[in-house]
Amino acid sequence: MLVGVLQATKAASDAWKSMSLEEKAKYTNRAREVWDNYLSTAPARTPKPRKQTKLVTRCSPGRLFNVLQRLTPEQKAAVKSMGFGSLLGLRCRTLRRSLCLWLLERFNTTRCSLEICGERIPLSPKDVELVMGLAASGKDVVNSGPDDLIAVLRHSYNASNRGISVRLLEERLAAPEAGEDFKRSFVLYALGTLLSPTARLDVSPSFLHFMTNMDVVHQYNWGKFLLDRLVREVSRFRQGKQRAVGGCLLFLQLFYYESISVDGLGPLATAVVPCLSSWGEDEITEREKRERKLGGYGLGEVIFKERCLGMEYPECRDQLDGPPVDSISTGVERGPLFEQEGGTQADEEQINGEITMDEGDMPVLIRSKNVVCGDIAVVVDSVRVPCRNKEYGCNETVDYMNNDHEETCTYAPCSCPLLDCNFVGSSDQLSLHFSSKHWDSGRRFRYNSPLAVSVGMNEQFLVLQAEDDGVLFLLNKGVERIGNTVMITCIGPSSSKERFLYDLESVRGSSSLRLKSATHNFPGWLEDFHPTDFLLIPFCFLGSSGHINLDVCIWNSAELCADCPS
Repeated sequence: MLVGVLQATKAASDAWKSMSLEEKAKYTNRAREVWDNYLSTAPARTPKPRKQTKLVTRCSPGRLFNVLQRLTPEQKAAVKSMGFGSLLGLRCRTLRRSLCLWLLERFNTTRCSLEICGERIPLSPKDVELVMGLAASGKDVVNSGPDDLIAVLRHSYNASNRGISVRLLEERLAAPEAGEDFKRSFVLYALGTLLSPTARLDVSPSFLHFMTNMDVVHQYNWGKFLLDRLVREVSRFRQGKQRAVGGCLLFLQLFYYESISVDGLGPLATAVVPCLSSWGEDEITEREKRERKLGGYGLGEVIFKERCLGMEYPECRDQLDGPPVDSISTGVERGPLFEQEGGTQADEEQINGEITMDEGDMPVLIRSKNVVCGDIAVVVDSVRVPCRNKEYGCNETVDYMNNDHEETCTYAPCSCPLLDCNFVGSSDQLSLHFSSKHWDSGRRFRYNSPLAVSVGMNEQFLVLQAEDDGVLFLLNKGVERIGNTVMITCIGPSSSKERFLYDLESVRGSSSLRLKSATHNFPGWLEDFHPTDFLLIPFCFLGSSGHINLDVCIWNSAELCADCPS
């Protein structure tokens, strides 16, 4: 019977593919009518908020810890050669699930930040590098591509629709060999159990796309990949698309321990990079006792920004980029000065002047404004580093200790508003990404011309993209007690002064509702956004399908925008 169903399904699929657009329209229109009728007649249900009291996750540091204990010296050397040597220092075997739940409630996936202790602490790939020891520079990890390129690898790992068996990987890692098969199995296992687990029990076969050539694995930006996947998995969980929470929750846990002091600020103790090796079961148990004594999580003081400046690299550090402390390059060409006990006044003036460093050479060991080079303390008046938005196109250099530029940088990253996409880039890069990758997921419009749009009952926003310059806007919809709220925002750096005037009008019979306002800039879609001005459309104003029909007009006229409220 099952074979018959499969054959009938394939026959129907082939018939559908052979139809013209006109022939398909007859069926799609009928399907839309049936669906609209269902929506208009089905009783309204208020979704119950998800109350998560128990954490379900596939992130299991204990499984990886057990595998690491059995590795041979040759296998450990292979792990280091791929850029994963920091994992060999893993000492934590269990997650503190109550802490992870608490952190997930305060994890802002849109801004990629933790909102704790009265502050918003942004997370970046550099934080992953400091905590987990994974490189925060290099090529992007792309886990997609043609299926035929990984067909042989899928067969090699018996990959099914559910994924690659974790037990199969454990069996392969138990063998003494340390060649390419071991390297691939180890990366798959590390990703599936700790660094980037999904809601599945098994390891995602999509990871095979970046493992066709194991010689370049060490060149990837694993810090960015880990953070992007964490944001994606938490977002999917909040949308109700999966029961388990994916992503590297251990990173969140250790980042919290390193960011929040429960002993008062006081003198900063020297920390070891990566922090992963500093937290074993005993240290975590003691930390949890102090948290309970203080009264719970989030009652300490934020210290991570200060602690970053007091970290030192152990001699055995193999993973993090940058020179050891005794070989920091300051850009001062008079090297012989450091070989002498004294120097001329001109020499001292040259040292105490402005010193420019590449971002990769920026020392982690900085206390106040002193940089330690060997046995010589050099007082730095102004250390210049590239803007943190360099990867998004900014070419400015900024003062490391007194940085005002990054607060207003027009290259500040924006995120793709589509919930299943993790793209992050400047507003210009995002515009090109959306028009090329998601051209069918939004509406194109022309400035200064009305556009009729419809927002479905279950849609939270609609993406609008200007034909003239590609700027992205969001028509946001919210739900209040008596109706829906609608407003328009522009996707761009929050610091941008640019505003667009817009009109929203909803008509029903002889009645109409209208809002004239100006856009505000946000770096993506905000899940918990509370607008200050909006158009309220009562439920009784909606059609039988529950859709909101609007006429939208956005202006880019300089004269009109000059009158927009700031």
